Amino acid sequence: MMIESLSLQQFRNYKKEMLTFSPRINVLYGDNAQGKTNILEAVNLCSTTRSHRGSKDKEMILFGCEEAHIQMEIRKKDRSHKIDFHLKKNKAKGIAIDRVPIRKSKDLMGVSNVVFFSPENLSIIERGPEERRNFMDVELCQLNPVYLYHLSKYRQVLKQRNQLLKQISSQRELLDTLDVWDQELIQYGSYIIKERANYIEEIREDCKRIHQELTNGEEEMEIRYEPNTEVDDFEKNLLEKEQKDLYFMNTSVGPHRDDLEISCNGISLRTYGSRGQKRTAALSMKLTEIEIVQKKIGEKPILLLDDVFSELDRNRQTFLLKRMENIQTLITCTGLEEFIENEMIIDKIFHIRNGNVVEEKQGGKANE
Repeated sequence: MMIESLSLQQFRNYKKEMLTFSPRINVLYGDNAQGKTNILEAVNLCSTTRSHRGSKDKEMILFGCEEAHIQMEIRKKDRSHKIDFHLKKNKAKGIAIDRVPIRKSKDLMGVSNVVFFSPENLSIIERGPEERRNFMDVELCQLNPVYLYHLSKYRQVLKQRNQLLKQISSQRELLDTLDVWDQELIQYGSYIIKERANYIEEIREDCKRIHQELTNGEEEMEIRYEPNTEVDDFEKNLLEKEQKDLYFMNTSVGPHRDDLEISCNGISLRTYGSRGQKRTAALSMKLTEIEIVQKKIGEKPILLLDDVFSELDRNRQTFLLKRMENIQTLITCTGLEEFIENEMIIDKIFHIRNGNVVEEKQGGKANE
């Protein structure tokens, strides 16, 4: 799987740019705040329908413009596909695949598969549970459109239930309607819990193996799913917490409160791990995503690396570089020093400056 070209019009700080990529290593370099990450964001948007930054559609449109257009051409299993993405300030986004408009965003999932690395990903263990839930959801949504449907419905129902809890505080007669939302929450939430449990079980051994390779066999990593409630106990737990939910006007039971427990040599990394251990474990988790996508779809995903080399020591840089072999990779960085030191062969280099892209080099090592 590879991106052949990417066209940006009025997206973020780009007026109009076209990039054609190599099937292997593509480096986008330049000073901070020039637009490097915006290119990765556009690719991620065309692959997952979402900004990895959590940005709203109107925030991604060039200042002073009413709409933005992204066009991405990909090659997958010897077939080319064209993805058109229109962002509009005051209207819903428009998406087309091979010039055929799609009605629902979920229909785009799986056309292009990406694995996104960022400094925030490397802090997944240090940060709150939401980051770890996002780790599960992003890959599950790409691999399973049905999961995306249930996750979207669950979030809608959760929002409605929380709004009802607030209304009940002043309108007690609405209490009888709470059960309707409870049943929908259980229906969609139970599917999410089962799929998350299956996913973590599926990647557990791969995470362990990759982590052992990264640490030269000195650490054994375990990743364990910690559901807020088991499926069989969902209804009972929801009912038991009803008075608490009414008091705080917020839903306290469900997969929106799930977490992951990550440990090394039996010690919880979240509580006791060093910064280096946490980053190594996070890197193992992200590298496992590459393998699980390849197992599921028979092709390697597109790898997006947003200024992560500066966050890794030489050993981890070298390990990551080896994993990038035979996989299309888009890398952002401020300079080429790390690639020169690692004698890395770069297929294309793009210099990004104030929303303008200049292709500087094709083929060879970074210092040539």
